[in-house]
Amino acid sequence: MRLFVAVVPPPAVLADLGAAVDGVRERPDVDARYRWSLPDQWHLTLAFLGEVPDAIRTDLEGRLARAATRCPPLRLWVEGGGGFGSARRARVLWAGVQGDLKPLRALAGSVAAAARRAGLDVREGRFRAHLTLARLREPSDVSAAVESLSTYAGPSWVAERVELVASFLGQGEGRRSRYETVASWPLSGSPGDPE
Repeated sequence: MRLFVAVVPPPAVLADLGAAVDGVRERPDVDARYRWSLPDQWHLTLAFLGEVPDAIRTDLEGRLARAATRCPPLRLWVEGGGGFGSARRARVLWAGVQGDLKPLRALAGSVAAAARRAGLDVREGRFRAHLTLARLREPSDVSAAVESLSTYAGPSWVAERVELVASFLGQGEGRRSRYETVASWPLSGSPGDPE
């Protein structure tokens, strides 16, 4: 099963961001090169796990549950945007996430470490808190879209759970991926717990 670990914003946060993204999509300089993600699938990826054999999933879930117990609930909000690799030659348009970033980074590191201890080959690079809004067919200038998002700051929320999500390629609306949460755990650490 193809899996990733994520924090999923609540529907009201996604709806608010969706209204802002609608304004970006209406710009004449934002065209068919953009393949837009569905708002109900926007999430904050902590670790992409890839194909996970059933034989190690029980061990993985136990390790992820322990990682969640070490992190307190997190106050977060969506703010601004950018492009990966750069706004001038991006393949991905994203919205940024702000708030309790230090414990969020620690959680992402714990999740990646838990997956590696379970036997998965998970690369731990520099973590950038974001939600993927669109992918581009080829590297493109997304500066106009980034500029439109630059003044956006959405409502804050308290992230209280971490989710293990299955991704079924090509099985969703418009032949996009379909996501299904297969397990979740509360963030139950106390503020100031060791990271």
